[in-house]
Amino acid sequence: TEDSSSYLAVALTSFHCVKIVRTMTVGKELKEVLYFVCSVEFWRMAVLWTVSLLSSYLQLLAQRLFVHKSSSYIRCVPPTTGLIMPVCIITGATSGLGAAAASALSREGFFVVLAGQSSHLLSKTVIEITSQNKDAHLKAFEVDLSSFQSILKFKDSLEQWLWDSDLHSSIQLLINNAGILATSSRVTAEGYDKVMSTNYIGAFSLTKALLPLLKNSPVPSRIVNVTSFTHRIVYGPRFDNETVTGKCFLRSKRYPCAHVYEYSKLCLLLFSYELHRQLGLMDRSRHISVIAADPGVVKTNIMREVPLLLSHAAFTVLKLLGLLQSPEDGINSVLDAALAPPETSGVYFFGGKGRTINSSVVSHNSKLAGELWTTSSNIYINSQLASRELCD
Repeated sequence: TEDSSSYLAVALTSFHCVKIVRTMTVGKELKEVLYFVCSVEFWRMAVLWTVSLLSSYLQLLAQRLFVHKSSSYIRCVPPTTGLIMPVCIITGATSGLGAAAASALSREGFFVVLAGQSSHLLSKTVIEITSQNKDAHLKAFEVDLSSFQSILKFKDSLEQWLWDSDLHSSIQLLINNAGILATSSRVTAEGYDKVMSTNYIGAFSLTKALLPLLKNSPVPSRIVNVTSFTHRIVYGPRFDNETVTGKCFLRSKRYPCAHVYEYSKLCLLLFSYELHRQLGLMDRSRHISVIAADPGVVKTNIMREVPLLLSHAAFTVLKLLGLLQSPEDGINSVLDAALAPPETSGVYFFGGKGRTINSSVVSHNSKLAGELWTTSSNIYINSQLASRELCD
């Protein structure tokens, strides 16, 4: 019939359209893959990142074979003297490592504050954790770590919540976990590179803003900075304003995504050691300890901007080599750092089982750490002044 013929014609046309769209999509994906494979950044990630990861595991092997003194720490129960409940803040808590750490630490007796960019994902994470642990105490706050204004707003909201909840006006654990890997350049409201702002400047600013709450704790408090083995690749770093804010990377003809990520993680590590040193000079009893934690390779969505075919291939190879971990396994080094004995500070956890290794020689350079501290502090002060001008 005529209606049947018309229906068939429409169906065939639709089928051909879908086929054309699929062909175009596949062609676009292949083009993206080829473009990325032909970049220096791809080979940095494929070769240098793998080498730096293996060097970390080789350290663990060498410790096991040749070092008689143990370089591992036991996990301790969180101290609660003078507290209704110890409070832990985790950034980047909407998925992956952050969500897994929030779930694990809620079972350890912490009142966990989840900080993340998406209110929807935060709510989803809270529901997932409470479905597994009905006794979990959780509170979620929306915060964008690439924005200084958002960090200040979070600090004010946190202080008000502590007051309203009748909890002690302090926090016992801060885990700077938030991190991104962007394959194209993005600029923040302050004019900084988005990756450097989120991965390092945001962590520095949040830590500085929350230090009074950490110092006010009636029991020893701790800062855990989640870094990465990729820091080992950076040599001859500079820590002037242009580099720390990432402005110099934004001017590159092709955005050096892998290099920027490595740089941000080295900055976070140098900051950890310098803060450990400065707090030790002010308080020899180390009321506040600072620890770095490297989870290794974890299957999270941090690679979401890398072409799908390549990220799948990378995860497959790493899984075959036994180097790929789930978030639940990957948090072991973070939990080791969070629950290590109170006197533990200035160390680098890697590989789980309470084990520590040495980070790169560059990361222990006190002169570079001092330069980074000065530049970061100036950025923080300038952000404070700009924030006051906005309020006025």
